[in-house]
Amino acid sequence: MAQCITCGSELHPERAEKYDYCMAPECQEKNLKGLTMVAVGVNKSAEQYLLLDDETRDELARGKFHDQRRGSFGTSVPAQAGSPAQAVSPPQAVNAPQPKSPARPQSPPRAGSSARPPRTRPAPREVPRPWTKSQEKLALLYNEQGRRPDEIADKLGLSTYLVTQIILGSRNRGKL
Repeated sequence: MAQCITCGSELHPERAEKYDYCMAPECQEKNLKGLTMVAVGVNKSAEQYLLLDDETRDELARGKFHDQRRGSFGTSVPAQAGSPAQAVSPPQAVNAPQPKSPARPQSPPRAGSSARPPRTRPAPREVPRPWTKSQEKLALLYNEQGRRPDEIADKLGLSTYLVTQIILGSRNRGKL
């Protein structure tokens, strides 16, 4: 018969299969070890947790549970310099100066005439948005958590169309 390593009392055979100490409070206090849990998959329908042991720690270090939809684990973070996410060249700005084609040389302005300033494109004006900054931040946060636009719209009191516009607009500005 197996015995408790702390107090020496007999252990029940089923308990002895997994544990070498009895159920007495002082024995449990001395021998009980806590378990460390880690969340490896969190989405709108379920969470996935694992015990953090040496094998799981190695798998995490190798990137086994890396979220491919984002550039990171869990919530989004800005990409690090030199990472594959920044290897793509940024889109050209709308107001970028166009290369000039070779043209004939211009003569200096005549005396008494005023030279016209070069023609410039007007700056794009800010389009008014029917949502607040805080609604936008919350909508993007809920979107990162995996919630659908209709769920986000219900929570924020907006239409599904507006929530979709918020998400698409931030994607176009490079915030998602």
